[in-house]
Amino acid sequence: MISFAVTVFLSAFLLFQIQPIIAKMILPWFGGSSSVWSTCLVFFQATLLLGYLYVHLLHEWLPPRRQNVIHCVLLALSLATLPVVADPAWKEAAFEHPTWNVLVVLALAVGMPYLLLSTTGPLMQAWYARSFRSMVPYRLYALSNLASMLALLSYPVLVEPFFPVLQQAWAWSTAYALFVLACFASAWQSWQGVSSELERTTAIAEATPRPSLSECLLWVGLAMTASILLLALTRHLTQDVAPVPFLWVLPLSIYLLSFILCFDAPRYYYRPGFLVALPIAFLALDQVVDGVGMPVPVLVTLLSVSLFVFCMVCHGELVRRRPPVRHLTLFYLMLSIGGALGGSLVGLLAPAVFNAYFELPIGLFLCALLVVIVLWREARPAWRWLLVVALLAYGYRLTGISIDYVEGYRRVLRNFYGQLRVVDVSDERLGIKRSIRHGRINHGEQFISPDHRQRPTAYYCDQSGIGQALLGLASNQPRKIGVLGLGAGTLATYGQPGDEMRMYEINEQVLDLARNDFSYLADSAARIVPVLGDGRLMLESEAVQNFDLLAIDAFSGDSIPTHLLTIEAMRAYLRHLKSDGVLAVHITNRYLDLRPVVAAAAQQLGLIALIVDLDPDEGDAFCRHSVWALIAQPATATRLLKQINKAETLAPRPGFAVWTDGFSNLLGILK
Repeated sequence: MISFAVTVFLSAFLLFQIQPIIAKMILPWFGGSSSVWSTCLVFFQATLLLGYLYVHLLHEWLPPRRQNVIHCVLLALSLATLPVVADPAWKEAAFEHPTWNVLVVLALAVGMPYLLLSTTGPLMQAWYARSFRSMVPYRLYALSNLASMLALLSYPVLVEPFFPVLQQAWAWSTAYALFVLACFASAWQSWQGVSSELERTTAIAEATPRPSLSECLLWVGLAMTASILLLALTRHLTQDVAPVPFLWVLPLSIYLLSFILCFDAPRYYYRPGFLVALPIAFLALDQVVDGVGMPVPVLVTLLSVSLFVFCMVCHGELVRRRPPVRHLTLFYLMLSIGGALGGSLVGLLAPAVFNAYFELPIGLFLCALLVVIVLWREARPAWRWLLVVALLAYGYRLTGISIDYVEGYRRVLRNFYGQLRVVDVSDERLGIKRSIRHGRINHGEQFISPDHRQRPTAYYCDQSGIGQALLGLASNQPRKIGVLGLGAGTLATYGQPGDEMRMYEINEQVLDLARNDFSYLADSAARIVPVLGDGRLMLESEAVQNFDLLAIDAFSGDSIPTHLLTIEAMRAYLRHLKSDGVLAVHITNRYLDLRPVVAAAAQQLGLIALIVDLDPDEGDAFCRHSVWALIAQPATATRLLKQINKAETLAPRPGFAVWTDGFSNLLGILK
């Protein structure tokens, strides 16, 4: 019995520990986008589906001892695929078809071990039921989810802050080899308990009818809805805060906690209480779905509590309908189909088909619809009509919110890198102001009036750190300026005749909007050279550019992708700067204090970092609050300190560890 528990616990722990490890490993190759994690979850759920299908077919078609032999052979073969380290050669192809390339990289790096780990839960439960006839195997599923949650919660606290990602991968690979040995022990114990197995399984099969198609579809629907809401709410967090493992872990841990509570002891799903909490959660989440801004602690709490209620209802209803042990593998197969369908909708279909984040309203409506279906048979006729009216009213509300996603905007676009919206707003004094938004974040704006359209605005106005740095560059000779992150193209206004400005942009849709909806690029006196691709990867592959100034302004939601702030990234930038050049990093952020990250990197490289924190006067139509870090050699920094208004030397935080491609710690910089 102990061997089964150890095998299940270890497999589930490794199954969920590898998810943030491998996702963090490949995140820099795909632009640091929050969609990387959504696509990773699609892979994990699809592989889980394959694993559960394998277990179901194994359980239905093969005699018990042959199951043991086949599975042990596959486990032994999987050891040849270790260690689980992604091939860096995929960096070169990452930009083309990023969604499919993420899936291919994951399949090659962790496909075989992950597939076999995913089979362990239902397979061990089936073998356990064979070996211990009087015991209930469903509790092993609760144990596996407990291990999964411990794996996720321990990663940002005990693993990520202390170990580089390659060390994490090697340690995981070693633990996987131990898991294989534990699984061999469980297989041996199962082998010994097979004596009267055929008679017993035949009798059980005759006594337990197969679940109906409608029941299977209900299992699929409940699992799919929970998966959709998990991914949709995770996307909201990782886009507007940061695409990092810490914020991947929280929603997934809540999702797993609901599994643990529901499968370990169904009494935790107090049905009347959660059905009362469900409409409250629907109404509370309106504040998020409707796009109303709020402080990050309130936002995270609201999302977390609402997700917990949704998952408890979906998973609680699943447990109420779980079949006898004879059909255990079918039950888990249906759950995995639902999870994979939900993940595919959010991670694959939605970015390709929708131009806005419609998957969240869809998931919320599906949740309400399934609750009505579940309660329909039990409800009195009067209550049935009330449920229908409530469902239609909520559907009407969600339809209105979905229309608001796109109504009133000049352009609404979406792809792997997120949603872009262009909106025109009338200013009484200055006329129409056009802005481009990624999520809730303004990524550039321009006044359309000919009198003002060439004036820099927002975070790039002439009083900002980047504005003053560009205006202070010598103008007696042509200058070369690099910009990572195009936005509306505002920085092109600082270009002078003879200048060359290389604009690096990963999202082709952003370049299209900057060319067609804004005139900064067309009006610039400089020669504009757009470079499509991840800015850091492009710089690493290019010949030395000798920039007078290089600006890092590649936002993902409200945060610069972490791979653009590591010491390796800084070295790549410096390779392209002149000896007296300036590296300008935009670190304005509502949730993260990026100053220690920049200061630590500058100190290790022997450079000086200055900070320019602009808080414009009230009523200033051209400037927004911005924080720019200017990094340069000591002599250049001394000159900038005298030249730039409100510039201050940025002192490193004592004991703050430098971020690398293999190490970053979000907890240390939360505001």
